[in-house]
Amino acid sequence: MTTETPPVSPILLGTTSQQPPEVLEVALSLARRAGTVLVCAQVDPMASVVEEHPDGSVESRPIDPDRADWDSATFDPDLAVRIQAAAREAGVEVTFRSLAGDVGAALGRLAEVVGAEMIVVGSREGGVRASMHDFFSGSLAAHLSHHQSRPVVVVPIGPTATGGAAPRKDRGR
Repeated sequence: MTTETPPVSPILLGTTSQQPPEVLEVALSLARRAGTVLVCAQVDPMASVVEEHPDGSVESRPIDPDRADWDSATFDPDLAVRIQAAAREAGVEVTFRSLAGDVGAALGRLAEVVGAEMIVVGSREGGVRASMHDFFSGSLAAHLSHHQSRPVVVVPIGPTATGGAAPRKDRGR
């Protein structure tokens, strides 16, 4: 009797063009240790889904029909090159998905479609602006943790030591 090992579920990474490299490094480390693929998803919140494909990618259109920079829902090519280089160095297979609509809902839906083991996202940098955004629109990590059943790994951006002062951009002036 032979027993086959079941395939390992992928790790899903929610990406942005401005995301600090630490978030990708954590996601690659998790995927490497699990021996699985890293699925990188980029969501355009200013577009709506027209059609969803079996792999979780979508056809989308801009919400604003006069949007000048619209060519199609494609993964940022510069970001894809950076991710591919880091993944090659880490020895991790990586795939890309372009999504549209509400970021939390889109990532949750893709996690379901690909059977992701977990979702990795970066935290927001601290500050009044980020706090106001979270107050009015909510935290992506909180949304994910309340609206889907997978673990959510939140990679801290600009963490501080326990009990330490939060980093401030105006220090040292």
